[in-house]
Amino acid sequence: MTAGSGIAARPRRGRDELYPFALLLLANLFWASNWVIGRGIHETFPPVALSFWRWTVAAMVLAPIALPRLKGQWPIVRAHWRVLLILGACGIAVPQCITYVGLNYTTAVNGSLLTAGSPIVMVLVSWLLERHTATPRQLFGLMLSLSGVGIVIAHGSLTTLQQFRFNPGDLVILLSIPIWCVYSVLLRRRPRDVDGIALLFLLTPIGLATLAPAFVYEEIFVRAPVWTPASAVTVVYVGVVASAGAYGLWNRGVELIGPNRAAFTNPFQPMFATSLAVLGLGERFYPYHAIGFAMIIAGWYLTSGLRLRPPL
Repeated sequence: MTAGSGIAARPRRGRDELYPFALLLLANLFWASNWVIGRGIHETFPPVALSFWRWTVAAMVLAPIALPRLKGQWPIVRAHWRVLLILGACGIAVPQCITYVGLNYTTAVNGSLLTAGSPIVMVLVSWLLERHTATPRQLFGLMLSLSGVGIVIAHGSLTTLQQFRFNPGDLVILLSIPIWCVYSVLLRRRPRDVDGIALLFLLTPIGLATLAPAFVYEEIFVRAPVWTPASAVTVVYVGVVASAGAYGLWNRGVELIGPNRAAFTNPFQPMFATSLAVLGLGERFYPYHAIGFAMIIAGWYLTSGLRLRPPL
């Protein structure tokens, strides 16, 4: 009985260890598609409008599920209003809007490359706010993953990497990274009695209120979005998949394993973006892709804290 229970329990523990990373990797996959979409729609849909309408869609999707779960929990919400305001501004409103602004001036590849470096900032922000530190194993794994990202971006050529240059759009996107890291670290201070879906719904009106002044200014003085069937489908996609879906997955993953370990999955975004281009756009898969992907996966394994167990 005991032996049988132990054998049965081992696969469950393995699945439990992998579960948070499955959530985080899926979130990164959704965000990788968002990089491509954000770049592709920038000529017809200005950045603040895209941010505003994606979260409007997300709020509409979340409301029927979240509102019943919030019954009787408003005193808890009021008690945590300060951290909720910070999370709404730093997670929902500002970083995504800044990212879309940057994509007006840079490519999705450049943007995803910058995001791959966010674990470095996350380690620093986590130490500043929570005094959490990364282990030498994690730092080595991070460097290995970033090297794999570099190989993919450089197409396996040192000359190409040496010729890589940052442009103003890249610098704008860089501004979003520490703000996003503050959001991820402060998720640990969220009200524990409010579940993940209800929490995300609570953050959406805060984010929309933060975006509202810039949204009105952009509509009046800059340019309004061009609504077409294609742009409407795009907004619905980023609202449902890259907003409600990806954020829900990310928030849950961070809750389970912490912001540092969660951030070490970010180098997968360039890997996923490249894979989407190969599968969806017919681009060729080269040997340097395989080398870079292997280094990203190996680096993530070192940072994850997982241990491979020999079969019994």
